[in-house]
Amino acid sequence: MKIGIIGAGNIGHTLARRLRELGHDVLIANSRGPETLTHIEQETGAIAVTSHEAARGVEVVILTIPESKVTNLPSDLFDGVPTETVVVDTGNYYPRERDGRIGPIEDGVPESQWVSDQIRRPVIKAFNNIFAEHLGTRGKPATAEGRIALPVAGDDANAKAKVLKLVDELGFDGVDAGTLAESWRQQPGSPVYTADRDLEGVRKGLLDAQRERRPEWRATGDSPGTFDDPR
Repeated sequence: MKIGIIGAGNIGHTLARRLRELGHDVLIANSRGPETLTHIEQETGAIAVTSHEAARGVEVVILTIPESKVTNLPSDLFDGVPTETVVVDTGNYYPRERDGRIGPIEDGVPESQWVSDQIRRPVIKAFNNIFAEHLGTRGKPATAEGRIALPVAGDDANAKAKVLKLVDELGFDGVDAGTLAESWRQQPGSPVYTADRDLEGVRKGLLDAQRERRPEWRATGDSPGTFDDPR
C-alpha cells in the first residue's frame, strides 16, 4: 500500500518506520519542507515530500500534527484528491499543554470531527490513544496473547476496514469504535487513553467513557503552557 504521512513528530516518525518495515511505500511531510526530513528518510526508508505530494497518489493519508496547527494546513491540500483516499487523524487536543483554547472542541465537538470540519474531508480517528514508543515496540503477532487493542472510529465502513487492517498489521487488535460523532470515547481523559488495554478492555472502556471533559482536559485563561507546565 502507498501511504502518505503529514507530520513527522513522534507518532508520524514511528508510523513511517513501522509501515516501511511492513513493506508499505511511505511518503512523509512536515511544515518545514522535505529537506528537514533527511534523518527520517535515512532511518526509515520513507521518502520526504511536500504536504501536497503526501496527499496525492496514495491510498491512505495519515494526518498527525498538533491540533492547533490544523488550521495552518494549505487550504487546497486535498483539492483533486479522490474521495476514496482514506484520511486518518491521529491528533489529540491538549489545551493546557500545547494547543490553547479551541472553542468548538471546548463546547463538545469531538476532536476529530473538528479536524474533519477544518480540512473538509471525512476522517478516521486512530492511533491517538497510544504512546508513540508503545506503538513502535509493543505490537504482537495476531496469535499472541495480551495483544494491545486500538479503537478506530469513523463513518465510512470501507475506510475504517482499511485502517483496521493496518492496525492488525502493526501488531494490535483493532476495535470498531463507532462513528466519528462517537470518537470522543477515545479522546484524552477517556478510559482507553494511553491505557494499553486488550480487546475486551477497550470495548468496556469505550462503553464506560463519559462525554463531559474533566477540568484537566479543558483550557483555562492562562492556556497554553507546556507539557512540563500545563496552564
